[in-house]
Amino acid sequence: MNFEYSDEQKQLADAITRFAAKEYSFDKRRQILASAQGCSDSVWQGLAELGVLALPFDEEYGGFGGGAVDLMPVMEAIGAGLMLEPYLSTVGLAAQFIARFGTPAQKARVLPDVAAGALRMAFAWTERQSRYRAESVALTATRSAQGWRLDGTKCMVLHGSVAGMLVVSARSAGAVTDREGISLFLVAADAPGVSIKPVRGLDGRPAADIEFRATQVDDDALIGTAGAALPLIEEVLDFASALVCAEAVGTIEWVNAQTLDYLKTRKQFGKTLGSFQALQHRMVELMVAAEQARSMACLVCVKVDTEEDALQRARVVSAARIRIAQACRLVAHESVQMHGGIGMTDEMKLSHAFRRLTVMATEFGDLNFHLERFAACDAAA
Repeated sequence: MNFEYSDEQKQLADAITRFAAKEYSFDKRRQILASAQGCSDSVWQGLAELGVLALPFDEEYGGFGGGAVDLMPVMEAIGAGLMLEPYLSTVGLAAQFIARFGTPAQKARVLPDVAAGALRMAFAWTERQSRYRAESVALTATRSAQGWRLDGTKCMVLHGSVAGMLVVSARSAGAVTDREGISLFLVAADAPGVSIKPVRGLDGRPAADIEFRATQVDDDALIGTAGAALPLIEEVLDFASALVCAEAVGTIEWVNAQTLDYLKTRKQFGKTLGSFQALQHRMVELMVAAEQARSMACLVCVKVDTEEDALQRARVVSAARIRIAQACRLVAHESVQMHGGIGMTDEMKLSHAFRRLTVMATEFGDLNFHLERFAACDAAA
């Protein structure tokens, strides 16, 4: 497999890197992090001008028809810059449901606005009892005279506090953990009956607990077929998981570069830290972990673009997430250890990277979840 980016991908990666260096310095990031919104309108518009918001959508909706492989350099740049913007939530998650399974009217309503930077989105799927399992849905969707009525609560909806439109998973039939009976709905964030409570994640990204009280939506809000949404959800979550792998590579490589530079310059006992053999061995281990993570990210992005068998796709995604989670934890802890106490101070970008790597190791499923899913895929094969 050729792991090298094409010329077009290199140009895109260079453009995003230059943009991040100019518009997303660490000081600027700290200001955005401290703001009430938790993300930047100007940065979002800058990403739109670069064309990266439109990258995975069809040309008729202002896009370029790209896949996960095309998004890899974008996610790596986001990872290296520790960007707080809702790129994954909007482009990699919520808008994917519309792009893949939406009606022509839904696509025309949503995708051009996303591509132009006029609309942020979020996927409301996590509930208190779900523990990463997309089939665990207690929020109900009941048939009404106007279409559907939604009742229930979603928690820690990534970028739900800044989204203008939500994609919501709801149970239209069956028990809470049944695989059948789950539906998807497109809901305006300011619709009557929608109550949004902003919260922040461990890594500082904005999120929300969202309550739906007798929220009415029309029939045209339904995405796909009623009661048959779980395979669609699993497909998009696997796509988003692949993007997180690419983002993790960007963060890991930035952390490794900073740690190596610190070892080369920081002196103790009259010698640079990098001259001590024990620290050299630890640094080599981090570099190996980064290369393994990059290989797995390349593999999983190719697979989610090309693999039609859902079981095989899930197997590869979980395998990649297992390896990436291990790399995230190793790099996060070792880099802080080698920096000493200064590595955990808020004034250093490294401490923010530590928190982001910690979250990425559990995003869309922690290590135990993916170990169990990988084993289940092997058993079912």
